[in-house]
Amino acid sequence: MPTTLLPDRGVLEVAGEDRVAFLQGLVSNDVAEAASGRAVWAALLTPQGKWLADFFVFSDGERLLLDCERAQAPGLVARLSRFRLRSRASLRDASDGFHVHVGWDGAPMPEGAVAAPDPRLPDAGWRALATAPLPGADATPEDWDRRRLALGLPDGSRDMAAEQTVLLEAGFDELRGVSWTKGCYMGQELTARTRYRGLLKRRLVPVSVDGPLPPRGTPVLAGGAEAGEMRSGRDGLGMALLRLEALDGRSLRCGDATLAARVPAWMVLPRKESA
Repeated sequence: MPTTLLPDRGVLEVAGEDRVAFLQGLVSNDVAEAASGRAVWAALLTPQGKWLADFFVFSDGERLLLDCERAQAPGLVARLSRFRLRSRASLRDASDGFHVHVGWDGAPMPEGAVAAPDPRLPDAGWRALATAPLPGADATPEDWDRRRLALGLPDGSRDMAAEQTVLLEAGFDELRGVSWTKGCYMGQELTARTRYRGLLKRRLVPVSVDGPLPPRGTPVLAGGAEAGEMRSGRDGLGMALLRLEALDGRSLRCGDATLAARVPAWMVLPRKESA
């Protein structure tokens, strides 16, 4: 029943009576769904609908707490503050006051922390924000990284490219990172158009890696033609952004390694038209 502290995660605090309404018009998911024991996974997009950051939104009843990449926290505060205008909401980087933990494979959810199941997949376990490191951690961040790679879960800027990635390429629809009913938010038009017109040509998918792990950005080749690029990876597992036609089971080359796409059960791909 492994649990671990994730030192590369930070926390933003959004407080004030307009905190939900303020964030609601900016991010991809329904912030009002965040409550005690329930977190929401959401993304901040450019006006053109491209990924900038993603985070888990928790509520302790008095404020929203955003579990985000620690390195992105100061920039997120600055970017979100531009939209505050007359909203009765305040933002600050609270990373120094919180510790982000994860647990999986039946690890009991901790008491005395702001905690909730990971909203993406049941097999991803839970996430918790605590004011002090939780006792009893028996795994490492690397163990969690292997877990999320096996599940095919994207990891922020390691797997997505700012101002380039379209949410649905990275599984935000199937992984409950987008609300289709809550109303307008920044970047909504492209996100909706991508879904309803079936415009996706690439997907971020887990891959097995036979050989040395290719660096991020290394081209992936299928039969000599470029089919995508490598993103994150560890210990024979990885994530790669691949063209849909490369997900047919063929062997792929990437640097000095051979890749094999492992389309997870949760991922929905377009149906192939019969000949």
